[in-house]
Amino acid sequence: MNTDAAFEVYAAMRQHGIAGTVTPVTPDDPASSWIVLDGDGRDVTAAVHARVAAAHAQRAGRGFIVTR
Repeated sequence: MNTDAAFEVYAAMRQHGIAGTVTPVTPDDPASSWIVLDGDGRDVTAAVHARVAAAHAQRAGRGFIVTR
């Protein structure tokens, strides 16, 4: 993913409480591709993309509950 997509994924991860670190593949080149690493340093980019998409799909509904 590019820098813009990495920023969006990072923001969504924070919003939905998804753990991971978004980092460039080449640390010296921020313009390189970006990936998501878990706490053990494994690439979990695909899993995080799926969790972010699922979290966006389950937006909270709004409404009222009326009891009698």
